[in-house]
Amino acid sequence: MPVPPSRVPSGPLAEKWSKHKFEMKLVNPANKRKFTVIVVGSGLAGSSAAASLAELGYNVDCFCYQDSPRRAHSIAAQGGINAAKNYQNDGDSVFRLFYDTIKGGDFRAREANVYRLAEVSVNIIDQCVAQGVPFARDYGGLLANRSFGGAQVSRTFYARGQTGQQLLLGAYSALSRQIALGKVRMHPRTEMLDLVVVDNTVRGIVTRDLVSGRIESWSADAVVLATGGYGNLYFLSTMCAGANVTAAFRAYKRGALFANPCYVQIHPTCIPVTGDHQSKLTLMSESLRNDGRIWVPKRPGDKRPPNQIPEDERDYYLERMYPSFGNLSPRDISSRAAKKVCDEGRGVGEFGRGVYLDFADAIKRLGRKTIEERYGNLFEMYEKITAENPYEVPMRIYPAVHYTMGGLWVDYNLMSNINGLHVIGEANFSDHGANRLGASALMQGLADGYFVLPYTLGHYLATTKLTRLSPSDAAFRQTEAEVRARIQKLVSLKGTRTVVSFHRELGKLMWDLCGMGRNAAGLKEALAKIPPLRERFWKEAIVTGAGEELNVALERAGRVADFLEFGELLCYDALERDESCGSHFREEHQTPDGEAKRDDERFCHVACWEYQGDGNKPLRHVEPLQFENVELGVRSYK
Repeated sequence: MPVPPSRVPSGPLAEKWSKHKFEMKLVNPANKRKFTVIVVGSGLAGSSAAASLAELGYNVDCFCYQDSPRRAHSIAAQGGINAAKNYQNDGDSVFRLFYDTIKGGDFRAREANVYRLAEVSVNIIDQCVAQGVPFARDYGGLLANRSFGGAQVSRTFYARGQTGQQLLLGAYSALSRQIALGKVRMHPRTEMLDLVVVDNTVRGIVTRDLVSGRIESWSADAVVLATGGYGNLYFLSTMCAGANVTAAFRAYKRGALFANPCYVQIHPTCIPVTGDHQSKLTLMSESLRNDGRIWVPKRPGDKRPPNQIPEDERDYYLERMYPSFGNLSPRDISSRAAKKVCDEGRGVGEFGRGVYLDFADAIKRLGRKTIEERYGNLFEMYEKITAENPYEVPMRIYPAVHYTMGGLWVDYNLMSNINGLHVIGEANFSDHGANRLGASALMQGLADGYFVLPYTLGHYLATTKLTRLSPSDAAFRQTEAEVRARIQKLVSLKGTRTVVSFHRELGKLMWDLCGMGRNAAGLKEALAKIPPLRERFWKEAIVTGAGEELNVALERAGRVADFLEFGELLCYDALERDESCGSHFREEHQTPDGEAKRDDERFCHVACWEYQGDGNKPLRHVEPLQFENVELGVRSYK
């Protein structure tokens, strides 16, 4: 199966999207109500897409496993959302946001997709303000901005440390309006367990009602996956406990290509691990690096309290190593730098896996009140978790899995290689290359949902002649039977080990062998260990309860079973990409001073993996990346 054309329009970069919008076919307004679209996921991407499509006149069925769209994990995003408004008059522009994003991703994303993202970013802010999102404002009443990693301009709009929550409430209000109008049928507590595909065209999905256990089929003219990322593969991550790869992995097993799965973002500012009792880690917003200074003791093994370590015995290592960007260096670089100083024995905290994020200078310069206004809720959250007052004692932070740049392959229209299957937000691979810049996730989710998909999905419907299948069609019955068989297999597991213990073991294996630093020997070791672990899961795990009832143990078992297969795919991708780029740091490929060393001649492409059946190695395809508007250069922040 070759990779389909990317469908990037011809013409100058700045004109591609406008030209494409004009050239795409439209659906007659009277005909839109004849079409039904399924949206799976109700975070920022899913809610904005469902609301926008319904506003246009389509009938929408929206599914989420949470009890309300408001509980989607987008709500946890703290720092802000980027937009090239240039309110600060500090040199920002659409092209600069485009360039920063391409460079931040280590030149492993499509130029045209990234430029479109930068272009529509300005519309997102207007849309959200109109919805009533309470962005922070300056003294004169204009929207305020702050800086984020990987940029030397201030383009991040924010609502204290609750930007994701406020944006999601805006999207939810738009979605609720359409629910009230009857254009969106909302299906909470319902999880997609499979995709129905006939002749490489998506025809619907099969779901499980998480309260009753009922299995149902849903037919539609198109399906949109907005199901987020797969970071919980690592067990400990900043993602919510329910985040999983199941929807995307089911699509992959039905023929969708999975792109760049090895691109996993490790965020530098999370509260460090404190023991084996934890099942989740907590992010401290990157926005804190605006005013906080990161340091460790110069002397290895220095266990003195931070306030007793004199200034000349501190190493502000990011400011020393990357003087141009300092504490606002990109996430991948900042994370590796933290690991490096901890590996040298200079880490802080009980286990030595932490660095200080210190606000003493900022409080002295700006006053405590200003810091409280900017980060008060974040400081409060940190104190509740650690019992330490960050106004008086530096925060302790350490990198943790936070986001995934890989995802299902999509073309310029955000459609996968399965006709009619569109993938948006974090679930696709599209916009961030090998590393995502801070405040760009919210931007992509809303760009896809509000401003891209409403055009491209309409074009698909206008140019495709299909008769919608009934949920009683043989293809649906066959897929339903396979879903029921898998559930029966899971509830038949009556071993002695908990599913959580397998998830924890898999996560540790992935973190140790395919985490911040990777090498060929470790990846081969992981590939040798995962299949036996998966085999033991199907022999030794215990799943209590039955399928036709509320059964949290069953939900988790299904998700972990998918992670046990998906982890192998991720390691294959990491092994085959024999270069360092962005978050994918192969220890064999680094410069003398420890920076990632790309191999553009061999790996300037998107890796697209095709499922070949259980037990068989997936097939790797490539989509070459073309750079016509930026020069491939050494990614330096020094």
